[in-house]
Amino acid sequence: MTPGVKQLKKLAIAYKLHQYQHDVNCKSYGLEAAEKLNVSAETVFKTLVVEVDSRYLAVAIIPVIKQLSLKKLAKVLLAKKIKMADANKVQNSTGYVLGGVSPLGQKKTLVTVLDKSAEVLNTVFVSGGKRGLEIELPPENLVLSLQAIYADISSE
Repeated sequence: MTPGVKQLKKLAIAYKLHQYQHDVNCKSYGLEAAEKLNVSAETVFKTLVVEVDSRYLAVAIIPVIKQLSLKKLAKVLLAKKIKMADANKVQNSTGYVLGGVSPLGQKKTLVTVLDKSAEVLNTVFVSGGKRGLEIELPPENLVLSLQAIYADISSE
């Protein structure tokens, strides 16, 4: 059981776990998850960790078919400069390896922003904390468990 699953159990939040055989040669973990779970890629979200004004880390959760807009995220976080966080910082802060970073159960609580496209979905899929494991839950449960906010932070 990953820390993300433990967090949901502790908070008594409903979710479904989905496992699939991860292909080590796959370049896009999120698109692989959508394909192997036979779900729309619009419902599979990736967890990205960013560095905000060289002061702190934050989490952006966006659909795997979109790109993170650093400019939009900076506006939401009232920041001057946002960049993708270094892999070592991501692993130290979250406790997860890249490609398996879950927004749930991270070592440190980070400011979290969920792309507003999730608001209209019944459920979303996010990493369960390791490659080949996805957690499905209503987006409002994800927001509640992470104390996240919705915002327009992605681009095509």
